[in-house]
Amino acid sequence: MDYKIYCMEFSGAVHFGEGNLESSDYTFHADTLFSALCIEALKHGNDELERLVNLTKNNRLLFSDAFPYKKVGRETRLFIPKPNVLIDSEDTGNSSQKKKYKKLKYIDAGFLVDFLSGKYDIENHEKDLKEMGNHEVRTIVNVRKRDEEGNPRPYRVGSYNFNEGYGLYIIIGTDGGDAEELFDDLFGGLSLIGIGGERSSGYGRFDYYLEKMPENLAKGLRGDYNKYLSLSVSLPVDSELDETINNASYQLIKRSGFVASSDYSDTPVRKCDLYVFAPGSVFTRKFSGDIFDVSKEGNHPVYRYAKAMLLGVGA
Repeated sequence: MDYKIYCMEFSGAVHFGEGNLESSDYTFHADTLFSALCIEALKHGNDELERLVNLTKNNRLLFSDAFPYKKVGRETRLFIPKPNVLIDSEDTGNSSQKKKYKKLKYIDAGFLVDFLSGKYDIENHEKDLKEMGNHEVRTIVNVRKRDEEGNPRPYRVGSYNFNEGYGLYIIIGTDGGDAEELFDDLFGGLSLIGIGGERSSGYGRFDYYLEKMPENLAKGLRGDYNKYLSLSVSLPVDSELDETINNASYQLIKRSGFVASSDYSDTPVRKCDLYVFAPGSVFTRKFSGDIFDVSKEGNHPVYRYAKAMLLGVGA
């Protein structure tokens, strides 16, 4: 499989849901990207949607979650989720250092070996992420919803703004050919309408470019190792589950939300909840995962992406 990095430069604010409208994360999961691509594919008809679903189910097209990057001159520093493993060293024996290691969410991919050996420069890399951007809450007037007197109803929306030189990147794995061509077409369309929430207000639009794959990531994505770091939300199929969780170190997160399709139901309907492995989970075996139907008695299937993109981090 061929892997490529797509760096996203956002032209304005983004809104990635955290459970309530007034907050916003600064990254998004692979299932959010897949849902957005499905909606984009539907613009070309049901056949295009089925083509996208089949390519992903058959491991011909894979996505990572979105992670931060920092552009410094000609260098692009990529961050990956902190591996969910116990780090033991002289530095981490200090209680204050243990707390700092525990609070880390992302680490510089170029210093993965340092992190695993307990020699990671937390203060320096934490500063990079703190300078990435800022949260804010804006008041937006909804002209479609009005109060009893007929006045538009204002509501508050949390958003995130990236500072210059910062953005998000995703890793795409394809077998080339029509899989890569389909992704490029859909991702290009998605860049114009945006990703995340509040797109009608102009949130989430981006430009993108291909970034060179670092050697350590290229090797980790293709080789065989004794440990693997998950770069996406993922869930094994039943036949994979027992072997996957054996000796694994993982966290589970709940993925839910409302169905975006207007053809699905006359009223808003929530998707079925799905508990998946969080990015950063560490496994001793490879697994594939799947695309799950999370619909609830609606007019068509609703797909939740939970395929595994795994980075080798062991010997």
